[in-house]
Amino acid sequence: MHPDASGPLSGLRIVEFSAFVAAPSAGLALAQLGADVIRVDPPGGNIDAHRLPVNADGRSLYWASLNHGKRSVEIDPRAAAGRRLLQDLISAPGEGGGIFVTNLGVDGELGYDALRALRPDLIMVQLVGSSDGTNAVDYTVNCAAGFPLLTGDGRGPVNHVLPAWDLLAGMTLATAVLAAERHRRRTGEGQCVKLALSDVAFAATASLGYVADAEVNGSARRADGNFLYGAYGDAFRTADERWAMVVAISDRQWRALVNAVGLADALSAAAAALGHRLDTESGRWEARELISAFLRPWFARRSLEEVALALADRALLWGPYRTVAQMLAEDPRVSESNPMFARIDHPGYGRFLTAASPLAFGATPRGAPAPAARIGDDTAAVLGDVLGLDRDAVAALQAAGTVGGPPAGARSIPRVPPADPS
Repeated sequence: MHPDASGPLSGLRIVEFSAFVAAPSAGLALAQLGADVIRVDPPGGNIDAHRLPVNADGRSLYWASLNHGKRSVEIDPRAAAGRRLLQDLISAPGEGGGIFVTNLGVDGELGYDALRALRPDLIMVQLVGSSDGTNAVDYTVNCAAGFPLLTGDGRGPVNHVLPAWDLLAGMTLATAVLAAERHRRRTGEGQCVKLALSDVAFAATASLGYVADAEVNGSARRADGNFLYGAYGDAFRTADERWAMVVAISDRQWRALVNAVGLADALSAAAAALGHRLDTESGRWEARELISAFLRPWFARRSLEEVALALADRALLWGPYRTVAQMLAEDPRVSESNPMFARIDHPGYGRFLTAASPLAFGATPRGAPAPAARIGDDTAAVLGDVLGLDRDAVAALQAAGTVGGPPAGARSIPRVPPADPS
């Protein structure tokens, strides 16, 4: 049983066989809401077990951050006994069990038909690379959807550092789990749900109007640096070598901006002389170069602190550019003053600020974030809890190399998240 029984998803048991970002982020989101998420890795960890960044001992802070609050089990899927054990774990009885999430190429004994034969109401949610059967990762679907050529100054493609499609796919996988589980509650039927990472990117591209713009308008949009497309927004360097992003989408925000910088009359006169209108969103987009030319010296004469004082009107949209270290030092939203965060010890990884779910439910308390397991730490406990294997049976599996983890009976790291005092 998952240690946090107060979350809205308590009672769900999900086996996650995964690597990298998309499926692990789905499991993380579900675990943060109280589901018992059991991450399965081969002995020693999967291909993402040592991914950067790592701590001084070589342990992956990336892995710990994406997998905290889950239970970690080591099973060798290359061994016949390991595959059977994994089958048993996935298909184990229980009203909230029988849910399998993966972004790996499982088939045969770990394919849907084989698992459904063991548990007819099984839910399997699988992420694949591309809908045409080819392999894909975030960076390859991103460039296929056209975004790197619209990012930067237009001199060449720019790959963003945020794995946006992986993260969006992860949330879509989590949605699929909840939708399929609701269908099972209503009908008693399980199902296999497949999601292609490429479809996540292409669907988002269509939903944001990029496809319609190309087909209806014949548009060939170009990269525009830090300008906000379709409205006014740009980045400005301050006197103390910091940067600020300023956005004015609505008419009210626009008036607040030009009044704050004292350039309303001068900008209006210059715009009128050049045939621009600044009283519409599209007009400000067309006049973006002119507007930025007027604003740039204003920012260049002021420090970031002075900019913050001048742009204090709540109608204004602006924000400072920060490194991650500056974010931690300067932004109270990324601290323990935000109830989403707690600074906790992750044994083997270190002590660091850790996020709980960003969702705040009125009917259930937000559980505090739970530490990350070391890979395989929960093997014996899970095999005992879910499959009823005793200490001797687990020890025999460990001796055969079928499973990993600390010796059966060894004290595992407690990861019971404390209740949210709020």
